[in-house]
Amino acid sequence: MINGLLHALVLDEKGGARAIENTRDLNNWQPSQGKLWIHMDYSQTEAVQWLKAQSHLTDFELDSLIADETRPRLTPTTNGHMLFLRGVNLNPAQSPEDMVSIRLFISESVVITTRKRRLLSIQDILAELNANKGPSSISELVCSITQKLTSRMQTVIDSLDETLDEFEEEIDEPSKKFDNQGLSQLRRQTIALKRYLKPQKEALTLMVNNQYLWLLDDDKAKLNETTNLLIRYLEELDSAIERAQIIQQTITNQVSEQLNQRMYVMSVVAALFLPLGFLTGLLGVNVGGIPGTENPYAFSAFVIFLIVLTGGIGVYFKNKKWL
Repeated sequence: MINGLLHALVLDEKGGARAIENTRDLNNWQPSQGKLWIHMDYSQTEAVQWLKAQSHLTDFELDSLIADETRPRLTPTTNGHMLFLRGVNLNPAQSPEDMVSIRLFISESVVITTRKRRLLSIQDILAELNANKGPSSISELVCSITQKLTSRMQTVIDSLDETLDEFEEEIDEPSKKFDNQGLSQLRRQTIALKRYLKPQKEALTLMVNNQYLWLLDDDKAKLNETTNLLIRYLEELDSAIERAQIIQQTITNQVSEQLNQRMYVMSVVAALFLPLGFLTGLLGVNVGGIPGTENPYAFSAFVIFLIVLTGGIGVYFKNKKWL
């Protein structure tokens, strides 16, 4: 088989599928044999060369299908449509906001999906087909891919909300050091998710609102539910971004308030000792004529005077409500 061809399945229109085992049978496939689903790894050169030899896509369309960076969208082609989608990265040791891209070429008889990294949603559909409970048409297959990609985002978004709850609890514990780096990372994750989900919602909305030969009206209700689910995720992401901003602002206000309190205490202390410093400095100059130099009780009287002066300043500040 072709290097990079992950599977080639002919849907039996009853929820199951028959695998095409060799390249000759794949090249000889005809629409009369059933709906064909080809899943490929576009990072493999041999898979790209096979796609280029087919008549489904022009060179320009193929370049878009295998581009390194894609934005979710629905684009018409010469023989059908290309649908670009993103799913959260649930692969081990990967970050969810580093979203995995899947690209689809869709016509009335063929669906070609390409990816670079593994998607668990595709594995779910394969398991359903093996159990004869999978999609039975091109329309159902496309709707199933979009639905499973979208539903898997729920755990990631719930995790973001739970982390925000923990940050909000930390605000009420001044003794605990707040994790500013963790909050910044969460904000970046949320913004990155929203960056791809918003155009993906627009692409699905376009599919719902228009007529396509490969999309059955009965499946539009399922697609509409997926779109509504994606809209709810976007609303939750917007809420998470706002909550993170409020938490960051609250922390900034708390730090600012603590700093102001400390500066205020230092200012009060400086104001209390300012006249004392002036008097001791004045009497400490090394010139003649300083009063009390010959009196043995002068130092004690001066100390008592300073204490009384400090107490008087304190009472004055108290009456002014500065203390």
